Amino acid sequence: MARGDDIEDRLVTFAVRVLKLSGSLPRTAAGRHISGQIVRSGTSPAPNYAEARGAESRKDFVHKLKISLKELNETRIWLRIIVESDMLPAHLMTDLQAECDELCRILATSIKTATGRTDS
Repeated sequence: MARGDDIEDRLVTFAVRVLKLSGSLPRTAAGRHISGQIVRSGTSPAPNYAEARGAESRKDFVHKLKISLKELNETRIWLRIIVESDMLPAHLMTDLQAECDELCRILATSIKTATGRTDS
């Protein structure tokens, strides 16, 4: 399996986990709001990554990767808000938060590699 396939699979699995998480959030106004936000941001990286892999130019490739990274960063904050507001127990969120962080690092490195940058 190519490295890109592995990342895409991980992003799809991450999206599915976010969808399942959204169903566990409280049925309050805040829970519904966060559910909608995290579903949007948490499911967006996988299709944007797939689009990046089919990009017609390096510029388009980098642009789609940046969108994926931006959405993962937003998801990371929503996960943190869920934990800090006690909507779900922290121990249930640890693995998902760790995967989000790792996917962010992978995409950030891919962007740096694609743009030829070695700085931050």
